[in-house]
Amino acid sequence: MNTENLSDTQLAGAELSAWALACLAAQVFALDPAGCGVVVVRAQAGPVRERWLAVLQSLLPGQRLRRLPLHTTQDRLLGGLDLAATLQQGRPIVQRGVLAETDGGVLLVPMAERMPRAMVSSLVGVLDSGEIVTETEGVSMRTPCHLGVVLLDESQAEGDGLAAVLLERASLVIDLSTVSMTELHGEHLDVMDAADSACIRPRVGFVQVGDDEAEAACAIATGLGLQSLRAPLQTLRVARLLTALIGERAVDAAALKQAVQLSLLLRATRVPQLPPSEDELQDESPPEPPAQHSADDPPPSADAPEREVGELPDQVLEAAVADLPADLLARLKLNELRLRQRGSAGRAGALQRVAQRGRSVGTRRGDPRQGLRLHLIDTLRAAAPWQRVRQTASARPGVQVRPQDFRVHRYQQRRETTTVFLVDASGSAALHRLAEAKGAVELMLAECYVRRDRVAVLAFRGKGAEVLLPPTRSLVRAKRSLAGLPGGGGTPLASGLLAAAEMTDALRRQGQSVVLVVLTDGRANVGRSGQPGREQAFKDALDAAAVLAEQKLAALVVDTSPQPQALAEQLADRMQAAYLPLPHARSNDLSAAVFAAQRAQGGP
Repeated sequence: MNTENLSDTQLAGAELSAWALACLAAQVFALDPAGCGVVVVRAQAGPVRERWLAVLQSLLPGQRLRRLPLHTTQDRLLGGLDLAATLQQGRPIVQRGVLAETDGGVLLVPMAERMPRAMVSSLVGVLDSGEIVTETEGVSMRTPCHLGVVLLDESQAEGDGLAAVLLERASLVIDLSTVSMTELHGEHLDVMDAADSACIRPRVGFVQVGDDEAEAACAIATGLGLQSLRAPLQTLRVARLLTALIGERAVDAAALKQAVQLSLLLRATRVPQLPPSEDELQDESPPEPPAQHSADDPPPSADAPEREVGELPDQVLEAAVADLPADLLARLKLNELRLRQRGSAGRAGALQRVAQRGRSVGTRRGDPRQGLRLHLIDTLRAAAPWQRVRQTASARPGVQVRPQDFRVHRYQQRRETTTVFLVDASGSAALHRLAEAKGAVELMLAECYVRRDRVAVLAFRGKGAEVLLPPTRSLVRAKRSLAGLPGGGGTPLASGLLAAAEMTDALRRQGQSVVLVVLTDGRANVGRSGQPGREQAFKDALDAAAVLAEQKLAALVVDTSPQPQALAEQLADRMQAAYLPLPHARSNDLSAAVFAAQRAQGGP
């Protein structure tokens, strides 16, 4: 055994610390790396993460964790022409790629949240099909490949996060961000060694999964907002591996609970609905008396199990949620605010292709005489397969390059993002609520400044709307415009929304990404014409919200009333925006929600 110890009691379902769970995940992954597919490790670079990787490496003797740099080209990843050998011999010479070289082993990807889309697509294809398809420069081949992947996710709360298609294929997700060095040194866990792993691995195939456990895994995955069929299948795979670790032959509720912790909880997209408490059950009406059994219908057998199938998901989920990190439920509530995908229009921080600036993302055919930058290596690679034919035809020595061989760089850069704040400064927004909204906006402005995003502030009160701050990066100007914002008067909500629509449309026409944040209680009482009247005013506001919906913006409606209002929620629904009641959120939550709205239109 190794020096880090997990006893059978711990493996059988006792409460584990974050570090113990992480070590347990390493053992599960080491038993079947290719079967588990992907393990996601959320942690910044540091001694804790390196310690976990050392534990994993100790469980995989003879297998080196193969690191995959993010700048790896597609031909190096999947395989392709060996340029030097091809030019030397005058015929195509194929070299294996990184994935083929890692077949049967484990691939380690640092900063996985920054993986280029092409790399993500290639990796997902190999994980799904079990083979590498190489078709490039006249080379066409298929190579079997089965490997495990460790994705090191270093994204912050405001970062872009891991690609959804990779997270969907993760059987294990662990979070080391809360583990300190003191906690790490304080625990002595006995992790299995390679010999133990070799003995345990054959037992996995004999572990049985009952129908109750399978149905429970499906119900729990659905309850956590994971609609893919991969989620329950991955959970049951992990549960079987956990059961084999303790020498049992059938998956039980304890193994299923730990599998849910390791596989599902940190991927959840919504707050789980737990079963009602005993107090809530006591408030309900008493159950009906049992029906009388006739002679033809004998009473249930005494040997029948007391637990019903429907109870198991609730029991497992309740036990797993009890061990959640303190802030995870809060993060899940913010995840529910993510907007639906609406295509490329209005995508916050979306990538745009440019000719000569930005980050190089590959090559394409092109003419360098038109101001484009030549990619010499890819040009030679395109010309290499044709050298023998060209030299025979022209009888000239040396490498012959034709215009159709030219390859030029492709660049991408992020569009500039402008966050537009529309603030309700009317009398219905009580002064203390307006002050709270100002504080939240100032915090969000500061974070926009850090990200070098532009901000704009509009306000509506009385009979119309005004631009307090045109789009700017000046944090001082933004704070000054908010400080001088008075409160009181009517609520011309429609005028404010139309003013915001005019500004956001102009920004979009300039090629910018736009995020709209509306802070209001939704109680409009001044119509678009300037005449008072609640019914017509709210109808005008809904019509204006529909105009914004047509722009397909990333938008957030913050309800500033002391109690959540149906009017504000209706407004958000008409705008196709996320809805967030301010009484249920702190300023930090509002800031996180704004950047969740930005990311919702972005990732791969």
